[in-house]
Amino acid sequence: MEEKEYYKILGISKNASDEEIKKNYRKIAMQCHPDRNPGNREAEERFKIAAEAYEVLRDPEKREIYNRYGIEGLKGTGFTGFRGFEDIFSTFGDIFEDFFGFGTTQRGRTRPRSGADLRYDLKISFYEAAFGKETEIVIPKNVLCEVCNGTGAKSGTSPSHCPNCKGTGQVTRSQGFFTISTTCSQCNGEGKIIQYPCKECRGFGKVRKNKRLNIKIPPGVDSGSKLRIRSEGEGGEMGGPPGDLYVFLYVEPHDFFSREGDDIICQIPISFPQAILGAEIELPTLKGKRNLTIPKGSEFGEIFKLNGEGFPKLRGYGRGDQLVQIIVKTPKYLTKRQEEILKEFEGLSRNREKEEKQESWKRFFKVENNS
Repeated sequence: MEEKEYYKILGISKNASDEEIKKNYRKIAMQCHPDRNPGNREAEERFKIAAEAYEVLRDPEKREIYNRYGIEGLKGTGFTGFRGFEDIFSTFGDIFEDFFGFGTTQRGRTRPRSGADLRYDLKISFYEAAFGKETEIVIPKNVLCEVCNGTGAKSGTSPSHCPNCKGTGQVTRSQGFFTISTTCSQCNGEGKIIQYPCKECRGFGKVRKNKRLNIKIPPGVDSGSKLRIRSEGEGGEMGGPPGDLYVFLYVEPHDFFSREGDDIICQIPISFPQAILGAEIELPTLKGKRNLTIPKGSEFGEIFKLNGEGFPKLRGYGRGDQLVQIIVKTPKYLTKRQEEILKEFEGLSRNREKEEKQESWKRFFKVENNS
């Protein structure tokens, strides 16, 4: 989604009440309605964006998400705006009835309408995110009734044209300068009447069923990634296309690894002697075990990089790196001999420091005398 200022679009403040939001939207929609501005692209665009703003701000949950995270936050709700005028008229039919005293405009409900998009949340492991996975998911959705083939009518019968609107779903009336088509009250805008409903779908034309889908998760995904599976949403109306299915991914945290972009991070404990003398240690990577050389004199918190041992780049080539941070362990319990060795080490270290200090003073005075 591109960045849009919904409050500014509707001309309201962030503290606007629900009534103010609705009032301002009504005003803009009335001014920019396509039937009042035929061929005016600018008015049509303003009509669409005002509807999008109203859809977000009238919903307390969406409004809260938008206030906190902006447009990016709305991605997680599955909201992607409206596909066209049909979606807007279908969603806000009551608003347009208020404008004209009855029903929507000439864009009747009998036209094809796209099906609703569906959302599915899928949890995957850290390794599945790294290497990808093929899995099966089960989606509950409305599908075409096989008994009546979606007509909603009992076998051997068929829907009949509504006598009130003659199958159009709309009744034309005139009000002032406008000729307005209102929704037929007898058939609710469907243009047909089912006298003998199908027992399987009860006249709805669709039944609720679970559909199994095989999906492929690409390697390199992260929490918040989403997969779009076209035409696997709810079925369309009046021959309209089906919606899409959006699979939102959540990656479970790992006990040892953490992730930063395409890099993975881990911490490895080493002993005090290993830090001083250096060592070669074995550590896990995403692909298996690997040796890492710790140089002499390594310090607590120092980070070493294993090139190409991170996550594959989702958009591009190559892989990230594995960053290994060493944690030097301080022993809590020592034997008497270990204490003696450490005291001896401390004494030798003090002597070494004293000698180095004396040498530095000698060099300092030598420089002073020469000058």
